Amino acid sequence: MARKRRMFDIEMPDEAPGAAPEPIVPAGKVAEDPPEAPVRRRGPMATAIGENAESSRARHEIEAQIRAENDALAHEHMRLKRLGLVMELLPLESIDTAKLVRDRAKGIDYELGELKASLAALGLSNPIRVEARADGRYELVQGFRRLAAYRALLEETGDTDRWGTIPAAVSQPGDELETLYRRMVDENLVRKDISFAEMAQLALDYAADPSTQEDDADKAVAELFQSAGYQKRSYIRSFIKLMARLGDTLRFAPDIPRALGLALVQKIEEVEGVVPAIKAELAPMDNRSVRDEIEVLRRHAGLSEAAPAPKTPAPKAKTPGTARTSFQFQRREGRARCTASNGRLELRLERDFSTIDRRKLEEAVKRMLDQLD
Repeated sequence: MARKRRMFDIEMPDEAPGAAPEPIVPAGKVAEDPPEAPVRRRGPMATAIGENAESSRARHEIEAQIRAENDALAHEHMRLKRLGLVMELLPLESIDTAKLVRDRAKGIDYELGELKASLAALGLSNPIRVEARADGRYELVQGFRRLAAYRALLEETGDTDRWGTIPAAVSQPGDELETLYRRMVDENLVRKDISFAEMAQLALDYAADPSTQEDDADKAVAELFQSAGYQKRSYIRSFIKLMARLGDTLRFAPDIPRALGLALVQKIEEVEGVVPAIKAELAPMDNRSVRDEIEVLRRHAGLSEAAPAPKTPAPKAKTPGTARTSFQFQRREGRARCTASNGRLELRLERDFSTIDRRKLEEAVKRMLDQLD
């Protein structure tokens, strides 16, 4: 039997262990790029654990950022609160007004009605300022009239939801008494209706207060009214001389014009006996009006044609020309006050009579006078 012969004697290279066999490409075809190695897939449990860990890290980072922001806000809030720049709603009954001597003259505030009407229509645009006390109550520093208006509105309406609390900037204890007085004074200096007599009386009360460090009223002016100009402080010191001599006699000191006060002080210092003469003339005028009192002061200051001699006159009996009758009665607008004298009838009521039709007002006045005959 014939032996078969091999047609080709070709030796093939050895394949590397584990190597993938090369793809067989038919004749006339181009070999394609070999496919990338397959991606190893994680199991569902491993995937869930990884995603949870990543979410937890992100959550912790966000929480840490929020805590840092909250801490910064809390520190800033406390800093502003210590400075009295944080506004709170305080119950009216928690606020006391005894620590500072007020710079307003005592008595009826006839303009309080306008403030109440403004609060009812527009609300409070400027909060009061108080100082916190250790017992949980508060001491008023600024805003006496605003607080008085709120209390009056609460009493009149009984609406505790609207008038039972008042917006207040609360400062923490620690400010010196002199600083509290300065704050009160500086706020009131911007008000045009604060009178020289009231500022002078505040300086006198401040000097007389045993809790303050100053007992000289003139020096108290420099301490209290640092924000005022030199000329204004000079006027206040002049009114101190007037209030020190006549303050207990005058009923309408805040209504004394600056020029009259200065002229009266000059007359008091130049002429002996002016102060006793004024006191003696005002003493029997129990029901005097603002105009009556101002006219007496003008005559003694030499600003009236009928200025009296500077000697102490004897008390005079009431004449029909100086007799006064006054009375009060309650109306829905508030308490009405009426003063009658020779040739004059004065009515005070917290109501704007200029809004009433002129013919209607005229007819009402005529009927009233007819009923007096």
